[in-house]
Amino acid sequence: MAKVTFQVLEGIDKGRIFRDLQTPVTLGREEGNALRLNDERVSRFHAKIQQDGDDIILTDLESTNGTRVNGTVVQIRRLRHGDRVCLGRSLLLFGSNEEIRARMLSLAGNLKPSETGAVSGSLQADGPATVQARTLSEAPQQELDFDLDVQGESTATSEAFFIGARALPPLPQKLSPSQAARLAEILDFLHRGLTCATDQIQAKDDGTQVTISFADWQRVLAVQMLLARYLRAVAEPDSLEE
Repeated sequence: MAKVTFQVLEGIDKGRIFRDLQTPVTLGREEGNALRLNDERVSRFHAKIQQDGDDIILTDLESTNGTRVNGTVVQIRRLRHGDRVCLGRSLLLFGSNEEIRARMLSLAGNLKPSETGAVSGSLQADGPATVQARTLSEAPQQELDFDLDVQGESTATSEAFFIGARALPPLPQKLSPSQAARLAEILDFLHRGLTCATDQIQAKDDGTQVTISFADWQRVLAVQMLLARYLRAVAEPDSLEE
């Protein structure tokens, strides 16, 4: 059976990563769920993830508050790596960084420039895809001080975070309660700003069309997830080992 990974972008559990869960998987707030969320708006057994052939299927288990995929309320939906799944106040990103990167490359390999400057094409496995493209060409990566390599997996030690082999700014050590609260307030402010920005993204039901390129969308989510990890590490240093 297939294994699935979910990264928690928003909610009490933000910053957690549920790696390589063996399907079928249930999601909910009750003990007994392979993916258990600390969220009172999530039903006891909220949704189920299962494999059907080559597809990964999400099914809402008649939850009280419903399930959304890329902003759309669903009862049953085929998931693709990079999809955002919302249960209660929790927002999950489906797929590992490597899986999302593979889909990005698959999309990019099938895209062709149009006369209007948009990028359009088709994805063999996902169906038609059209992306309104504004790339980062206006700000080349070599001119950016803040650069995240979406190809690398995020890892952490007791002293620093890494994306691939690149060390990111380290967490300060031995903070007082006041210092920890102040740092958390700053990071939470930035996290909420990104959340507001991504909440405005409109995606088609099949998740193949958004108002920015899929790669840019994933860069925003990568920053959001990194901030979530920092926030969790400030409050729970042991969470670095997850």
